[in-house]
Parts: sequence; C-alpha cells; structure tokens
Amino acid sequence: MKNTKLEVSAIKDGTVIDHIPAGHLFMVINILKLNDIDKTITFGTNFKSKRLGKKAIIKLSDVFFKEKDINRIALVAPEAKLNIIKDYKVVEKKVVEVPDEITGIIKCVNPKCITNHESVVTKFDVIDKKDIQLRCHFCEKVTDPEKSDAL
Repeated sequence: MKNTKLEVSAIKDGTVIDHIPAGHLFMVINILKLNDIDKTITFGTNFKSKRLGKKAIIKLSDVFFKEKDINRIALVAPEAKLNIIKDYKVVEKKVVEVPDEITGIIKCVNPKCITNHESVVTKFDVIDKKDIQLRCHFCEKVTDPEKSDAL
C-alpha cells in the first residue's frame, strides 16, 4: 500500500512556531514581517489540534527571533509555542507572552489619532493581557486588535 501522507521535511537549524489558531496564520506572518525574510519558510494551516480544533504551523530555516519579536505574536496567537531547532533537534521551547507595550505593529482605530495623520510610530499600553485590550499612548482609545482591522 502506498504512503499517501505528505511529510514536511525537518529543518536543520531554525524556528518552528506551532499552535497558531488556523485563522490567524497570515496575521502572524504579517506581525513577524516574514515577507521580508530571505530564508526558506514552510507553513500550513487547518491541521487537527486537540487544544485548538484546527491549528497552523510555520517552519523557518536559519531564522531565530529576539524575545520582543516573539512576544508580538501573542496578540493574535496567545497559545503559540516556539521550538528552537539546532542540528535537527529541539534545543529550546518557548511560550509567547503578551508584552506590556506594543510599538509600531498596530494602528490606532481612532480616525482622529495623530498616528493616523502624522509620521508617528504607534505605541500602545496593554491594559488587559487575557482579552488583549490595548490603550493608545497618544489618544487613549482602547483597541482590540483581533476584532478590528488594527493589524
């Protein structure tokens, strides 16, 4: 009998981002600016997951993130897990955490906010880490990044 299962090859060195909610895959790609990375990237979505129902996964060859970059994905994938791979083995596992402050990746939902009219980098204070509520540093409007077009 033929093996009909398609396997994704292992990576020698790099990062695997697992447990991304299936519908949030492209948000994570956008937040991490993966379009700008000149390395091999493999991603898939709608894999079965006991915890999420369906999940997505991203494999990045020879790519390692700084802690502040990793935690940015917590805005849309708070249950994401990162596996750091060296010589085909998992050498470290990381869990994302919502940071206290978000800078430059979300736009303010207030159309009158200065960040929507001037060259000002957005800055938000995280006021609720569980339900992801952000307060704009400039106009104090509260934003929920998942329920708006803020990303």
